[in-house]
Amino acid sequence: MGAKAGPKPASAVAPLDGTDVVRDAEKAIAIILFGSPGSGKGTQSKYLVEWLGIPQISTGDMLREHIRRGDAIGLAIADQLRAGSLVSDELVNQLVFERISEPDCSRGFILDGYPRTLAQAEEMMRLLAERGSSAGKSPRELVIHLVVDYNVIISRMSGRRVCPKCGTLYNSVSRPPKVEGICDLDGSTLAVRDDDREEVVRQRLAQYERQTRPLIEFFRATSDRLIEVDASREKPEAVFERIKSELPDLVRK
Repeated sequence: MGAKAGPKPASAVAPLDGTDVVRDAEKAIAIILFGSPGSGKGTQSKYLVEWLGIPQISTGDMLREHIRRGDAIGLAIADQLRAGSLVSDELVNQLVFERISEPDCSRGFILDGYPRTLAQAEEMMRLLAERGSSAGKSPRELVIHLVVDYNVIISRMSGRRVCPKCGTLYNSVSRPPKVEGICDLDGSTLAVRDDDREEVVRQRLAQYERQTRPLIEFFRATSDRLIEVDASREKPEAVFERIKSELPDLVRK
């Protein structure tokens, strides 16, 4: 049974129509979203999709879909994974650039999980420029980096608890059960998921840091359109308000 979250928060995107930001941009916008595990990247991506009216492109979702279909690309991906290899940069680049050539990406798109390597980032910038020369204008990259205090993230993620029976999620800090360790709904003993254990969280954060730090430095050096927002302590709605306040200026650069 899927995990149940608490009540859905009020939308953070109602006060300002972000489609105006896209419409006013001289070029299509390519938003590149970086955020560690626990940073709320998935939530911010959903807010951006709703606000700007442009699609989110997840390389993970695309890879899984090809594997599910069992097509030629999916078989190639499965072979690489069975061999213990990462999916090649060439294949990932191909999937992304086929996807962003679709009509719904003509005004812009949000990249989630791409690029993951310097080679992917360099090829992405080259192909965006190449696409611009053939189409008359290159999509304008906008980089959003959700900066986090890893100690806060470790506390947040390692405090998660789930009911093994009904799937309700709790957090020992932000959403504790009425009785410690016991589900409010059915009295079951709460469990810690393997990927929420502190040692696993620390490993995931260390891996993310090794992988992403060179990419952030690359975009700092090659682009003047980068937002860095503290996502450690504020609620997701407040983090998104900060992104909304800075994004229009970046679009006009």
